[in-house]
Amino acid sequence: MSKLRLSLSCWDYDRTAALRDGTVAVDGIDLTYLPLPPEESFFRMLRYAEFDVAEMSLSSYVLSLFADEPPFVAIPAFPSRVFRHGSIYVGPRAEVSAPADLAGRVVGVPEYQLTAAVWIRGILAEHHGLPVDAVRYRTGGLHDAGRPEKLRLDLPERFDVRPIDPRETLDGLLVSGEVDALYTARAPRSFGPSGPVRRLFADPTAAERVYFRATGIFPIMHTVVLRRDVYEANRWIARSLLDAFTAAKDRVYGAIREVTALKYALPWTVDAAEETVALMGPDFWPYGLEANRATLETFLRYSYEQGLAKRLLAPEELFAPETLERTLI
Repeated sequence: MSKLRLSLSCWDYDRTAALRDGTVAVDGIDLTYLPLPPEESFFRMLRYAEFDVAEMSLSSYVLSLFADEPPFVAIPAFPSRVFRHGSIYVGPRAEVSAPADLAGRVVGVPEYQLTAAVWIRGILAEHHGLPVDAVRYRTGGLHDAGRPEKLRLDLPERFDVRPIDPRETLDGLLVSGEVDALYTARAPRSFGPSGPVRRLFADPTAAERVYFRATGIFPIMHTVVLRRDVYEANRWIARSLLDAFTAAKDRVYGAIREVTALKYALPWTVDAAEETVALMGPDFWPYGLEANRATLETFLRYSYEQGLAKRLLAPEELFAPETLERTLI
């Protein structure tokens, strides 16, 4: 029997490298791996449904479930996870030293529904005393003018969310002082050793470790979605893909702790890996529902509280049923 041919759009992560080079095969599937940057994958999948399978913003995927005919179904594989305390940037004219100082200020976000921004707003509200609706949000391109929201939003009036002038950029407005801070997954060009912009948390790594110790949450940024028509035609592919993504990811754990010769061009890779395991456990980048239930419940609550999700979803509602249970032997 010939294999089913599927296209996958996903960035070239270490945790998916074995899928890209074929070291890990996907049962029953001949996979064409397209290593596209996340923003491109998201745009092309959301706008044109170009791929059979794709990496997808967790926030965008959650919002897609409220369509009359939801176009995608996800598997609980999470190729991108990032602690986001280091993704809050403050302009040179803003007298801001703590999150609560942002109350009443103007904060730029490339898109209000951006997954990183959902996490940041939720964390600052829940752990740092900055209510989501205490800030005025301005959306637009970080470095290129004219960026719109990928998805149409219908937000409650208590949230002040407006686009900037389509000729302006958020980075430029941050430097000029018209925007006090940015919540952004991508660092602004004005930030750097000689740039005028700084991070709100002077030591974000320390803040992120405190956050993990308190919550056990390693924020999920992206999941993997299947076009619903592709999934409905061959529902078995959801389990096959999850098993392959998991096998590819698990191969990385040994590689980053290999001391004979460093596989990655960072001198203290092994030290960092050992510190991570000591803090977060040996499977510090888990896939599957149960290992991520608390993280997903928190994100879904944030999405709902911030006026994005139309109702509070349960984690089970996100994923193909075939990926939620294993066969007992």
